[in-house]
Amino acid sequence: QVQLVESGGGLVQAGGSLRLSCAASGAIFSITVMGWYRQAPGKQRELVAKIGNGGSITYIDSVKDRFTISRDDAKKTVTLQMNNLKPEDTAVYYCNRAAGPPWTWGQGTRVTVSS
Repeated sequence: QVQLVESGGGLVQAGGSLRLSCAASGAIFSITVMGWYRQAPGKQRELVAKIGNGGSITYIDSVKDRFTISRDDAKKTVTLQMNNLKPEDTAVYYCNRAAGPPWTWGQGTRVTVSS
């Protein structure tokens, strides 16, 4: 069974940075497209960024040039470096695979950006 553990969230002022990490256990990680999702209060969960096993990367427009996704297949981790954070980035962030049905969701990590 796959277990996802996210960490690195916190409270930061607008313009600040955070680095989120996700560790996946029990997964055939290296062949999986991985993604970072977020769910803001009262909104549906959305895919923010994804990275393929070949390194192809996609971001939603609102985070382009601010967020950077990366992966380490040997450690089965995926990270999200978030710079120039904005209040609208406030959400609980989750990692999961971005192709095929999602694995069981982890607890997520909360990011709060104050203005």
